[in-house]
Amino acid sequence: MMMKVGFIGLGRMGAAMASNLLAAGHEVTVWNRSPGKVAALLDRGAIRAASPADAAQGEVVMTMLSDDQAVEEVVFGTAGIAGTPALHVSHSTIGVALAERLADGAGPGGFVSAPVFGRPAAAEAAQLFVVAAGEASALDRCTPLFDAIGQRTYRVGDAPPAANLVKLSGNFMIMAAVEAMAEAMTLAEKGGVPRRTLLDVLTGTLFGAPIYKTYGDFLVEDRFRPAGFTAPLGLKDMGLVDAAASASRVPMPLLGIVRDHLRTAIAIEGEDVDWVAAGLAVRRGAGLG
Repeated sequence: MMMKVGFIGLGRMGAAMASNLLAAGHEVTVWNRSPGKVAALLDRGAIRAASPADAAQGEVVMTMLSDDQAVEEVVFGTAGIAGTPALHVSHSTIGVALAERLADGAGPGGFVSAPVFGRPAAAEAAQLFVVAAGEASALDRCTPLFDAIGQRTYRVGDAPPAANLVKLSGNFMIMAAVEAMAEAMTLAEKGGVPRRTLLDVLTGTLFGAPIYKTYGDFLVEDRFRPAGFTAPLGLKDMGLVDAAASASRVPMPLLGIVRDHLRTAIAIEGEDVDWVAAGLAVRRGAGLG
């Protein structure tokens, strides 16, 4: 079933998602703060919107933006999507407080939080995992769209912020896994065991999950550029985790270590480095290059 969809936010993730919606036969209207990113999608049949509100005149408008401020500007700013007839589906990694505000201030179309797990390659291959929360009828309407961008959708409740809490928890666990691997690899390497050997043994026995294999390869190969997900964005997400933990009075001591190592990576390597470069802080602390 073809749907009229607006898509706002055409970074590497958003552009791939919008492209897959077009490939699935949906009518897609696109808007981006940097107009140049629209051209490739127009060539594939997308329609250019003059403003965020213009992109939200169909059945659904999907947003995939970098941070809370960008989402607030697109929703509540001049010519924003607040009050438009479309169902707003937010794929952005945002804070729980903003998700609550978006849900409370949703227009007649309603609001669904649907952040995704997966790096740009997964987005391009329509293999994202979608974590969705909102009214059941709204989630049902979105099913064809989620099927076009992802391999599986997890429904986690009727309160939209629940999806954002799951996403933030997952991103924290990714960084916790990076920290654990970096520490274990550094210990093994200083004892004469190559990082690759350790990774092969552990992923072939006790730690065979994709997260260990994917991020373990990055650490072994020091593959931090080009960034699939930059360290500043990772630091932003850990700040959102901290805000949620503070609001719920949850101690998360490992979170502090992860945040400090992300800050170190940014300070030393620059803002264009992948967030997995947080593991470099462990190697340098042990006197390794």
